Amino acid sequence: MSRLSAYLNRTSKVLRDNASRILRMQGADEPSRAPKLLFTFNTHEDIAQFATGCDADVGGTSTVHLELDESTARHSSAGKVKPPSPHEVIVNRPTGKFWGEMRLAVKPGFEGRIRGGYSGFRSKPRPTLFGEMTEDVSNHEYLALRVRARGHPRTRNSYFVNLQTDGPITTDLWQHRLFFRRDDGGWEDIFIPFKDFVLTNAGELVPHQVQMYRERIRTIGISLLGGNSGVEGPYELGIDSVSAVNVEDVTDASALEKVPTEGTQWERPPVL
Repeated sequence: MSRLSAYLNRTSKVLRDNASRILRMQGADEPSRAPKLLFTFNTHEDIAQFATGCDADVGGTSTVHLELDESTARHSSAGKVKPPSPHEVIVNRPTGKFWGEMRLAVKPGFEGRIRGGYSGFRSKPRPTLFGEMTEDVSNHEYLALRVRARGHPRTRNSYFVNLQTDGPITTDLWQHRLFFRRDDGGWEDIFIPFKDFVLTNAGELVPHQVQMYRERIRTIGISLLGGNSGVEGPYELGIDSVSAVNVEDVTDASALEKVPTEGTQWERPPVL
């Protein structure tokens, strides 16, 4: 799809959504709590909506790729397969694969000037004729991600989810550690309360925390911060979808339990 076609499609979607709200007189009724699918990673067009980056862009030596993995599209002739564990979900379609090599070393001449050990991807800005397209998740409690952690075991505790809102400071990011309950590389659904994200800027915790502006989410992404924990090695994260949901949409209650991992959570100051 060309850039112009994508631009016109986004503009058309904004028009349809606004017309639908007017026809339904949205606002007079209770806000919808239905699950809201934000992004999928099942086609080449889906993958093209995301940009990647790593420390190699500024003198590091890490590598980063985001590709469509068609090996996950396994169709069973016997119908649905029962998951072997209560935490696993079945995925039988192409999915995104975020992978590469996490390295702490930097290129000659950059020693002492930069810190290596990061890579990531995020959704690209989506301009329309009526301004940039954003997502309103103010009626939802959780960000839901269908993912699987592979690669070297050392890398699994260094993933972060990043949200950017439509605020005046473009370097602000809301972050939360991505905790995995499985250690066998299988698919799982992870639910992160929006209220637990912390505000950061340039990789540092903002001392005066505020409430997230959830009415206008600009970008969503995931980063691997090996430099923070001295982690190197091959990494791989499979990702199928990102949604906004509420507690009634969670089928596995244990997915809402916090995973206490030493040294892997921000210490959050009080919210003003």
